[in-house]
Parts: sequence; C-alpha cells; structure tokens
Amino acid sequence: MHLKYFGTAAAEGIPGMFCTCAVCRESLRLGGRNLRTRSQALVDGRLLIDFPPDTYGHMLRGGLDLPSIHALLITHAHQDHLYAQDFENRKPGFAYVGDAGARHETPLRVYATAKAMEHVRTEDRDRIEERGITQLHEIAPFEPFTVDDFVATAMTADHGAASGPVIYAIERAGAAMLYANDTGFFPEETWEYLAGVKPYFSFVSLDCTGMIRQDYRRGHMALPANAEVRDRLIALGCADENTIFCAHHFSHNGGLTHGDLVNEAAKIGFLVSYDGMEIEF
Repeated sequence: MHLKYFGTAAAEGIPGMFCTCAVCRESLRLGGRNLRTRSQALVDGRLLIDFPPDTYGHMLRGGLDLPSIHALLITHAHQDHLYAQDFENRKPGFAYVGDAGARHETPLRVYATAKAMEHVRTEDRDRIEERGITQLHEIAPFEPFTVDDFVATAMTADHGAASGPVIYAIERAGAAMLYANDTGFFPEETWEYLAGVKPYFSFVSLDCTGMIRQDYRRGHMALPANAEVRDRLIALGCADENTIFCAHHFSHNGGLTHGDLVNEAAKIGFLVSYDGMEIEF
C-alpha cells in the first residue's frame, strides 16, 4: 500500500495564521517541512481521508488530483477535517469533465458516521446529494464496509463526541494500515474490537497533537501516549517489530519544530509525518 500525507497539522496549522509564538515564528523562518497545513491523506492514489479547508491548496501545491477522486473517508465533523461547503464546487457550472463541458457522471462517495453526516447535509444548501453530485454513506463503528477494492473499518475515537469521531483500519490486497488522528488513547471498546479481530497493521499513523507533552492523552495524544498505543498493539498481535509507526497531526502547542520533533520521535522508533510525505508498506 501507499500513503501520501498532504497536510499534517491540527486546526490552526503551523504556523498558526494569527500566531506569533516561538514555534510558529521559527517554523516560518525555517520553512520546508516545518510548514504544516491541515491534515489530509491519500491511500493508493484513490482513497482520500478527510476534506479540510486546505484541500484546494493541496491540489495546487501538493499534487492532489482531486477531479480523479471518487471516494472519501471522513474521520469527524470538525472543520479542519470536514469543510463540506467545498463539495458544491463539483456541481455543473463549477466543474466540467474534459473540453465538452460534460458534468461529473460519477458522484463523490462520502463515508462518515451519522453525526458527521448531519454536518454534511446541513451544508448542502444546493441539493447536491439529491442531484447526484455527492453520494453519502453513513457508517457505524466496528462494521467493516467496502470501498472499491478497499475494506475499511471505523472504530470509536476519544475526541469530541458531537463530531462523530472515528479512526480507520484500511485493508487492500493483503496489507492493512491504521489511521488514527484526532483521538486520545483509544477507548476500551476499540481495544476490545482489535483484541477480537486481531488485524495485523503494516503501518500505523497516530495522533501526536501534543508532540512530547505528558498531558496529551484525552482527545489528542503525544509521543508518550503513542508509545503506549504501540506497545498495546504489539501485545495484541496487531503489530510487531516490522510495523512502521508514524506520529501525525501536530499543533504548535507541542512546542517543537519539525527537526526537534524528529529527534524526539526517533527515541521511541517513530517516524514524523510532514506535508508531502509518501510511504510504501
């Protein structure tokens, strides 16, 4: 499988657009991998995860071929992961297919929990679902579903409950990954599900909003909680020494620039995501 991170930040981005803290100032000065947009990722070039306000920027500067995307997983309904207003830009008059001015015949299939889907429908002021521009699929935790040749399973996340938060196990062609941002240490019902099913993950992407802070365990995580999750996954047989672990989804509140975070993550055997990072597993 192949994963590309288009964005790797929490809601405010790094640097934050209104922020002059030391991390934001230094990140802006250093540039490169220190500059982070809101989190979004693509699996095997076809399955998009989340739809932040920065999606259009990821198309312009990150190489995201958005017109070719037909399947989208949503982790939760917070605006930095679900900016549903932009779905309307797929409707006729805003988007054509080719030079003939034809409309998109294939809808954008959006998969989200019921609470997250409420937000999508609230923003649908131009009846794009009814007109076949989007096709909305409500999913439920712990019930695997098929998206083309992927099998995805949503699992309960520890995050703002009103946003319908989930993390995802994604399988294809005998390989599996775990994508888990915007969650604290996993809820027990998620651990119980993993213990019963015992999927093996070749790649694990974990929320690391707080970077090295000890107090990030509920709602979001940091490297100390990441290490706990890794150890429990290994104990369950869901990962081993061959699994690639990557810290992802960062806030300036974590207090580190990219290079300093890389050094800290290496101490526990984790990679650190950055905008544009690609990985095969």
